[in-house]
Amino acid sequence: MTSDGLTRGFMQRVGFVVLAVAATLLAYNLMNLWILIFGAIVIAVVLRGIAEPLMKVCKLNAPLAVLAAVLLVVGVVATTFYLFGRDIVAQVQILSKQLPVAWAELQTRLEAAGLSDEVQAQIDAAGQQAGGVASKIPQLAGGLLSGVANFLVALIAGILLAIHPGQYRDGIVFLFPDSYKARVKDSLNVAGKALQLWFLGQFVSMIVVGVMTGVGLWVMGVPSALALGMMSGLAQFVPIVGPVISAGPGLLLAGAAGLDKFLYALVLYVGVSQLEANLITPAVQNRISSVPMVLTLFAVVGFAGLLGPVGVLYAMPLTVVLYTLVMRFYKGEDVSKKGDKPEAAAETPTKKPRRRAAI
Repeated sequence: MTSDGLTRGFMQRVGFVVLAVAATLLAYNLMNLWILIFGAIVIAVVLRGIAEPLMKVCKLNAPLAVLAAVLLVVGVVATTFYLFGRDIVAQVQILSKQLPVAWAELQTRLEAAGLSDEVQAQIDAAGQQAGGVASKIPQLAGGLLSGVANFLVALIAGILLAIHPGQYRDGIVFLFPDSYKARVKDSLNVAGKALQLWFLGQFVSMIVVGVMTGVGLWVMGVPSALALGMMSGLAQFVPIVGPVISAGPGLLLAGAAGLDKFLYALVLYVGVSQLEANLITPAVQNRISSVPMVLTLFAVVGFAGLLGPVGVLYAMPLTVVLYTLVMRFYKGEDVSKKGDKPEAAAETPTKKPRRRAAI
């Protein structure tokens, strides 16, 4: 090889590395855009999952079915707020007043129990950190307005994606070489189906957990049981971390009322959590149960560190999509159908070698 050829090849490799680094930095700087796009995809998957039965049963075309799905979601949310909105708002306001009082009563009980100075210092430090959140209210308000604007953009984009998802999917497939297009298209279809199934199961799990927790706390006489039950139900969207955090306010209010109520509330939260993990979730999400629990935990922590609070909300949907894409594209497995065989193996059955006749 000549020195000119060596130099040319070396410069090409250096140029490729520079372009790859530049593309990575550009993608990282556009992280908010990718989050917005994924949010639109999530909305599109939910709306499409509602619209497809309407297209089959009512014989509606895609635009009318998606419009009916949007109106159905808006109607369900509006009806829920009409029936329970006033009570929920009132209990949330009461809860915001009761939590500081319960925290003060708990500190008094701990001091009376002879709590050591070191632990007391940790409690005081935690209280100071919690109080410091009030100084960030203007910043949080600005972030809330920005989040609402991003949600509206994602909602409009999600509706457009839900009307003709195949066109946008084929646009992604077009970017790949011809030898990979069929596999990429199949992987995207399977990932979308897995995400639909996960949302369906998660919705059922959130409702069941919220109702069980709220009713249990109400029977125990814990204040603001409806708000606490709603908080537990919504927290199920973030696995492992969400249920643990949502149990804090309920245990705090129960502990302020006495040790017996605290123990009853602790048993309730642990029991509902175990019931959800071992019975409810496997029953409604058995078709995507192959996502490892350890991967789920690391995904929540990792996406939270990478994307902040939004990463916590998107951790499980992102994990379901990425895990499904990897398993389908590289291994040919459909994790949305437990026990299915790879499609490639089904299309090309193996031929058994012929045995030679014995002489």
